[in-house]
Amino acid sequence: MTELTQPGGWLPLVFLGLMGIAMMAYVILDGFDLGVGILLRRAEEHEKDIMIASIGPFWDANETWLVLGVGILLVAFPMAHGVILGELYFPVALMLAGLILRGVAFDFRVKARAAHKHAWNMAFYAGSILATGAQGMMIGLYIVGFNHGTPQIAFALFTGLSLLAGYALLGATWLIMKTEGRLQRKAVAWARGSLLLCALGVAAVSIVTPMVSRQIFDKWFAFPNLLLLAPIPLMTAALFFLADYVLRRLQASAGDNQPLCWLPFAATVGIFLLAFNGLAYSVFPYLVVDKLTIWQAASAPESLEIILYGVAVVLPTIVGYTVFSYRVFWGKARELSYQ
Repeated sequence: MTELTQPGGWLPLVFLGLMGIAMMAYVILDGFDLGVGILLRRAEEHEKDIMIASIGPFWDANETWLVLGVGILLVAFPMAHGVILGELYFPVALMLAGLILRGVAFDFRVKARAAHKHAWNMAFYAGSILATGAQGMMIGLYIVGFNHGTPQIAFALFTGLSLLAGYALLGATWLIMKTEGRLQRKAVAWARGSLLLCALGVAAVSIVTPMVSRQIFDKWFAFPNLLLLAPIPLMTAALFFLADYVLRRLQASAGDNQPLCWLPFAATVGIFLLAFNGLAYSVFPYLVVDKLTIWQAASAPESLEIILYGVAVVLPTIVGYTVFSYRVFWGKARELSYQ
């Protein structure tokens, strides 16, 4: 490993952190709008416009974080980019097909005749399912080191199903914040229905990840790491119980307990943040588990220095317009109008 005081030592760490921030932002921000798409089929026709309106100002910009994260992987860690995307070629293709289908459906449903609008709504739903399931499979295959045995494929399929539940939970809790009345009450029920499978998915990833590598196992269970890291799973479990408790209260009060409407979404975001950071800690310093470290995969320090100047301009710009758009369009969603 290169000395950390040298550019070849600390620059890969900087870019790893930037890539982690971009991917984490994508999972949370695009996660809730994918979740709304996953839930679209369960709503009545007049409710679908309100659901789409709740994500309309944000969904396209949220995908910018995916472009940034993959872009950093390509330019800062080209060797890892080739290995990871080469191994995940099929689920990546499925994800892109799903995202394209969502984009087309979102625009066409606005101008479609009444007889065709339901079909475009279902296309938006199908694209959300396809993109999310593919992302979940990618996570599962990455964790098991891109092994393609039957147990590994089964685990990847389960992580795909679990991420569907996780994004549905994000989407439902987002709708609890952004809607009122009957749709809000439905969103509470949808969130409660997704909570258990999401918890099982987080538990499965937490159990399987240490099993694929002795190094990862020792990082979590060797003393004193076991004691120092215990707050992560304990806090995750506490957030699941908090979300369930608040959702029960909202359901008991017919979904009209407005002061608590933000809390399930905040708890779900906290769960995703803890799970993401737990996984990042497990695999560090590897980009490909037990095969390729960030220093082995990194571009030349001279290249990274030049790229860093570009990131210093692009990243604050993305953060700025993201914060601005959420600030402008904050508040309850209303039914779409194109007059």
